[in-house]
Amino acid sequence: MQLQALEIRDLYDALNRRDHRVWRTDEFMLGFMGDIGDLAKLIMAEEGAREAAGGRAALEHELADCLWSVLILAHLYQVDLAEVFRRTMAELKGAVSAQLADPGEPA
Repeated sequence: MQLQALEIRDLYDALNRRDHRVWRTDEFMLGFMGDIGDLAKLIMAEEGAREAAGGRAALEHELADCLWSVLILAHLYQVDLAEVFRRTMAELKGAVSAQLADPGEPA
């Protein structure tokens, strides 16, 4: 996925160089924020709280857009996302499992 994400980023860079300039890192984050807003609207539509064009296909597309942004930001900040994800999930599993094992532990 990372290689595909970088390939698309390179294509966008070429297009942006032709049209104006390449995006800065903060602009990738701003684009991600826009995608998150679009995803929120599609989730609301999926739950029946609003209308949105595109249905399930639009939801799937937006989830993929958001994942693309996360992969690009991880690359730009030199984060080994696979390793950090494994480590974070292990930490969360331990923390949640410990809370489940102790019925007196507040949620």
